[in-house]
Amino acid sequence: MKQYEAVIFDMDGVIFDSERCVLDCWIKIAEKYGIRDIERSFLACTGTNKERTREIMIEEYGSDFPYDRFSKEASKLFHDKYDNGNLPVKPGVNEILTFLKNEKKKIALASSTRREIVLSQLRDAGVLDYFDEVVTGDMVTKSKPDPEIFLLACRKIGVTPDKSYAIEDSYNGVRSASRGGLMTIMVPDLLPADDEMKGLSEIVLDSLYDVVDFLAKEIHVREEEKELFCEI
Repeated sequence: MKQYEAVIFDMDGVIFDSERCVLDCWIKIAEKYGIRDIERSFLACTGTNKERTREIMIEEYGSDFPYDRFSKEASKLFHDKYDNGNLPVKPGVNEILTFLKNEKKKIALASSTRREIVLSQLRDAGVLDYFDEVVTGDMVTKSKPDPEIFLLACRKIGVTPDKSYAIEDSYNGVRSASRGGLMTIMVPDLLPADDEMKGLSEIVLDSLYDVVDFLAKEIHVREEEKELFCEI
């Protein structure tokens, strides 16, 4: 069991059950315009920022794809339904944040979403104050799977990547954290862990409750090592 000083969370699909909500909105707008295979295209975009999402959609549907109109309508539908505290929080969020605070671990967020939206959603959910730093997609130049966002989060909290756990749900997020040298825990959301994800992750767990149990083991191991040292 490796010692750690910080945990850096992705937001969508980890803190909030938002990726399913966004997908539902995409499906509704896609049906309106007769756009095919939108779920597959959406999954390719998970974990990336708006600019990379645009590129993926243009690559998939061609240069005449009305991305701006599609994105605007899907965004409006999403915010109409889920703003003002209506966005569902993933099970175990409050428990893991409370656990980390009690253990005096640094807590950061590394989300590809724009800062204004991130802060609003965290504030509405009542969890913003748990985070020592919040790093968002508009604070970096490269999108996940590039490690820039995780490395910036580590610098801001003053903890090296090798002493930091990252909690991610998406393939691009796991790739980003792993390339940055963070110990990566995958908690799958819309997509299961494939062989690549299992190879890049320290462990794949089913829920944030399981992550609490996993991280608590580090504390027990450390206490046992101290007791053994004292006996020697």
